[in-house]
Amino acid sequence: MTDRRGAWLDIDLDAIIANLGLIRGVVGGARLAPVVKADAYGHGMVEVGRTISPLVDGLCVATLDEALRLRAQVAGRIIMLYPVPPPALPEAIAAGVELPVLSAVDLSAIRAAARRDGPPVRVHIGVETGMARGGLPPGQVLAVAAEAQADPAVELAGLWSHLHSPEDPPTSDAQLLRFELAVTALQEAGIPVPPRHSAASGGIFAGDEPALDLVRPGVATYGVLDDSLPVAPDAQAAAAALRPAMSLVARPVAFSDVPVGGTVGYGGTWRAERPTRVAVLPVGYGDGYLRGSQPGAEALVRGRRVPLVGRVSMDAVTVDVTDLPNLGYDEEFVLLGMQGHERISAGDLARRRNTIAWEVLTTMAGRLARVYHRSTGTAGGDQLGTGTAADTIPSETRAG
Repeated sequence: MTDRRGAWLDIDLDAIIANLGLIRGVVGGARLAPVVKADAYGHGMVEVGRTISPLVDGLCVATLDEALRLRAQVAGRIIMLYPVPPPALPEAIAAGVELPVLSAVDLSAIRAAARRDGPPVRVHIGVETGMARGGLPPGQVLAVAAEAQADPAVELAGLWSHLHSPEDPPTSDAQLLRFELAVTALQEAGIPVPPRHSAASGGIFAGDEPALDLVRPGVATYGVLDDSLPVAPDAQAAAAALRPAMSLVARPVAFSDVPVGGTVGYGGTWRAERPTRVAVLPVGYGDGYLRGSQPGAEALVRGRRVPLVGRVSMDAVTVDVTDLPNLGYDEEFVLLGMQGHERISAGDLARRRNTIAWEVLTTMAGRLARVYHRSTGTAGGDQLGTGTAADTIPSETRAG
């Protein structure tokens, strides 16, 4: 609760819906199965999943625990991206989760666990095309697909791979050529080719490769793209219109006046060169705002940039507010997000920490309250062309 601590993540569900509309415009007729693993990249898997499930064609997760949490709230398709250990397969099958097959062993385990008196288990055969993170070599796909097709307890629901360097068209071309070897083998054997999918956010916006039948947008769903991604000309307008959905906001819990020569924070690494007023914000590396953010990090308050001073603590950061007199305890500081005309992006924090924007988002800790807001009757659903989700969002909700 924001009134219990004074630091929270503001999650804009309208932005997520609008981003999916933009993505659908880029990929044309391809189906959307957004990735909501890792707590929807830190945005809150259940709340995001409930909101977007009626608007898309499926949701992708990494673990069975994620799938089961989501299934308790969402009736739509849930696609696993990593195999389930055999002892847990009955639970996954009972929940109607679609399962990956990355080896012949995976399929054998699924067939052994499948119920003969229930609906067939939907499986997606992974093709190893260069990621080396699991999957069948193209030459082995036919035998496994034929085995799946011959078993009425199994339904072949997808054929998939993953582009490891979407920013490099020749590399992606080579991967898709290997993928097409598997597709051709199925066609020549008379086995219907299931929906194909390989593109995540980078593949969607780089635009050098076909969207195939389904795409799995990840970080772009939340309004973020890799700064180094060469966006295709036809996708540039959509990429520019993506709206980051997450903001990290905090109110001060204390103010300190530091004399010339005084120090701030652990180790006394920062020393005041003038009489300095410091605001203490109750957020730190225990919340995912990492020590690597310093030096040079900033916050926004009253639409202006102010520097952080001293080291990031587990539960606090300190901000030099000397040039902004009369700040009170109800002032909102933004450490990630936009205020006025200024923005601190996940990419900005990533560069400072020598990491990627994905990590910035997903390392936001669970102890930070997520505050969700969404306008009633948003136009986002119309952009997707599939209606709108329920307007009631659980817990910590801000309207409009």
